[in-house]
Amino acid sequence: MVNLKNKNLKITQIKSGIGYKKKAKATLDAMGLRKLNQTVVMPDNSATRGMIKKIEFLINVEEL
Repeated sequence: MVNLKNKNLKITQIKSGIGYKKKAKATLDAMGLRKLNQTVVMPDNSATRGMIKKIEFLINVEEL
């Protein structure tokens, strides 16, 4: 099992949510991404990974 303790993910919005489903827009909003090229740092946990999976076509993810 991978130890996810004290790891963070740097998430950057690379595409606009315009034209995508309401769930995709809501997920962007829940992650705190409101503008193009905006970056947020979130903990690496299963909830965050689930959100990433839903909108992977709109964001770029890097491990810190």
